[in-house]
Amino acid sequence: MNGFSRRKVLTAGGVLGALGALSLATPAGARSLWTWAPDESVAGTGAGVDPQWVWDDEADPVLAAVLDRGGISAINDQLATWTRNDQAPPAGLPADLREFMDSARQMPSWADADKLDRASRINSTKGIYIGALYGLGSGLMSTAIPRESRAVYYSKGGANMKDRIAKTAKLGYDIGATDAYLPQGSMIVTAVKTRMVHAAVRHLLPQSPAWTQTSGGQPTPISQADILVTWHSLATFVMRKMKEWGVRVSDADAAAYLHVWQVSAHMLGVRDEYIPASWDAANAQSKQLLDPVLGSTPEGKALTQVLLGIVAEIDAGLTRDLISAFSRYTLGDRIGDMIGLAQEPILEPLIAAAWPLLVAFREGLIPLPAIPAIAWTLEEALRQFVLLFLNEAQPIAISIPDTNRPA
Repeated sequence: MNGFSRRKVLTAGGVLGALGALSLATPAGARSLWTWAPDESVAGTGAGVDPQWVWDDEADPVLAAVLDRGGISAINDQLATWTRNDQAPPAGLPADLREFMDSARQMPSWADADKLDRASRINSTKGIYIGALYGLGSGLMSTAIPRESRAVYYSKGGANMKDRIAKTAKLGYDIGATDAYLPQGSMIVTAVKTRMVHAAVRHLLPQSPAWTQTSGGQPTPISQADILVTWHSLATFVMRKMKEWGVRVSDADAAAYLHVWQVSAHMLGVRDEYIPASWDAANAQSKQLLDPVLGSTPEGKALTQVLLGIVAEIDAGLTRDLISAFSRYTLGDRIGDMIGLAQEPILEPLIAAAWPLLVAFREGLIPLPAIPAIAWTLEEALRQFVLLFLNEAQPIAISIPDTNRPA
């Protein structure tokens, strides 16, 4: 891989919604009352309880007990050997943890194998758009979600962001793999491990004075709403932007892309009554959950600079000025200002004029036009970024944290 290790690849790919990427998301606080109807969910029914005050009743008590007993290092050694969907949880794990994992790794009854297979092939045709939107859209947007940024910053992973993002990126890599939910794939394992990390952080982070002072009154991080906030910053945002850009996505492909994210939300412990059943339902839920919570924080701006440096380090073609210009084009000036993206008065209008032409050409909507050179430079840099992310190399082990960020 031209000298790139899997760790470097996934560190770059970790910007695929990395900080949140369904890992440590917590919404900003003030938002409208919960009115989204559960009959719009994959369950088709539900109690209608605000997900802001719902966590994970199955995982949380188990991981709290595991952490209180200690021995996390030995448990993580065992977990590192669990890598394939068709593997049973390691026999050496504590009985209560192994029992939870065995239950959590079961696919939902409504999972559609044909849709999952179709979704796994979308990256081969739309990968450059999806990868670019994850990496330079969703990943940077996550730093504009205040509680998400603070939860990441003050958790154990905040002390080593490259390693933290690399581990988070594994979920982004595995969900787009061609064998994501097949026996030889890894997405089930990755989802269950991530769900356990969430539960561990729920137990640990309230013990951090730094986090509790900035949590906005939320007693426990990573509620069901928090995970959905990040879900929308990934799946819903990407589909919306592809349509805005004029990318041709068939109804069947759009449904398949939604389905792989629906299944993944379930596997991460989100209740079915909160998982949108359609893109219309997803967009309506996103407007209620994601849009109102975006804001600026010192922690978010600091993490933005970390992410910019990581992407520029992995792909020399994506310089900081090019990243800032394309991200502002993708996210808009409002979010760009929130997270401290530099303004690029020369590159921004060039990209705004050239990118739509390049997309139209790639989608076969127009013949080869006089596309400015900057568009081809950007496309090649993005292509290299996506190829690095999609290539296979050494695995990254997702491990259970045993402490918060050191003071």
